[in-house]
Amino acid sequence: MAGKRPAVPGNTSDPEASGLAAFAAELKWEDIPTSVRHEAKRALLNMFATAFAGCGEPAVEKALAVMSRFSGDPQASLFGRGQRRDAALAAFVNAMAANIHDYDDTHPATIIHPTAPVAPALLAFAETAPRTGADLLRAFLIGAEIECRIGNAVSPGHYTRGWHITSTCGVFGAAAGVGALLGLDPQQFVWAFGNASVQSAGLVEALGTMSKSISVGNAARNGLLSALLATEGFAGPPGPLSGSRGFLRVYCDEPKFGKLLDGLGEDWEIARNTYKPYPVGVVLNPVIDASLQLSSLNGFRADKAVTVELTGHPLLRQRTDRPDVRTGRESQVSAQHAIAIVWRRGKAGLDEFSDAAVAETLGAGRPEVNFIDDPARDVASVGMAVRMRDGTTLQAEISAARGSPENPLSDSDLERKLMTTADRIGFTGNVGALIDAVWALDELADAAMVSRMANPAGTSDA
Repeated sequence: MAGKRPAVPGNTSDPEASGLAAFAAELKWEDIPTSVRHEAKRALLNMFATAFAGCGEPAVEKALAVMSRFSGDPQASLFGRGQRRDAALAAFVNAMAANIHDYDDTHPATIIHPTAPVAPALLAFAETAPRTGADLLRAFLIGAEIECRIGNAVSPGHYTRGWHITSTCGVFGAAAGVGALLGLDPQQFVWAFGNASVQSAGLVEALGTMSKSISVGNAARNGLLSALLATEGFAGPPGPLSGSRGFLRVYCDEPKFGKLLDGLGEDWEIARNTYKPYPVGVVLNPVIDASLQLSSLNGFRADKAVTVELTGHPLLRQRTDRPDVRTGRESQVSAQHAIAIVWRRGKAGLDEFSDAAVAETLGAGRPEVNFIDDPARDVASVGMAVRMRDGTTLQAEISAARGSPENPLSDSDLERKLMTTADRIGFTGNVGALIDAVWALDELADAAMVSRMANPAGTSDA
């Protein structure tokens, strides 16, 4: 498969969609490098960790209460909740939970969180139609790869214009992944892309609010439905991606068409995936590292700090210059809160980005933060200079934040992350067995085993 770009008959008006369709239809498990297969397992392990962390959040509870009124047969697991719903709703809820804390994986070139829209759709479907673990991993890699490549083609303008790229590109990833489990042919894949293209939505304006999670949940659910519709011959436009009014041209001023197919099957975008040590927007990771570094200095006192100067990539200012946040959700993209809470508590876990933590920093005061944009900087780097009341300046330089490609989380780090979030929600299942099952997923005859293990007492439709 590597390097091939066969066209789909009747769809030559969209060679990009045709090439991606051929890749998805023809890729074999044996074609996938061992290191890439392992990255898929890391992504799934991290997804269970973040889904556990978010499964009981108010936004999830509210969405589940409303949508359960219309749910069908309880076929699929809700991770961490001990409940089941129909596959479409399970995909929606699990995707919401996995992304809600902004604690999930990140594709650095696009800031897409690849796994939340894709894996929940695949795992929900696998509970309705058994597939092997190797089938599921192959499907995940197809979906995540296509999702990230579409993201590359519209970046950076797409996100800058205000589209929430995880949602807008995630629906294509979910459609491609489920399509791979269904065994779609190339024409059906193009239809699935077309069905996904008309359901691509999500706004950066919604970050920090409950509404953000709607589009992430929809990406998983609507991607699942897009592929299922394609099996019935539900035909989409012939140019869903590069047509004159296709996704690429409508959602981006200057699409990079070559990013979709160049090196496809050889140069894997998902191999560049990264994982977060803190539940915040990825651009805040170096800020937290710097804040932790300074807070550990002997004699450091936050109340003696006058101003903070942050020199970072422009996205740092654009995303996190939010001095007046008042909710835990908003605090996940606030540099002012992040610095203040780390200096007060000396750590940056889920509890540090809660409503209670926000009330704490609001009452105690947050530092004045001045941002200096440096487009030459990587998003994983930052320079922090803190002017103190006695006239001295304390400095920290972070060149590669924890969790970045140059400073990645280890397999053991991801295991601890899952164990920590499971403990936080009082998970009653066997976390160690779930971890072992994910690492051995390619050897399992039934991929849905991991979903059931993530759903203790998961026979309830209550």
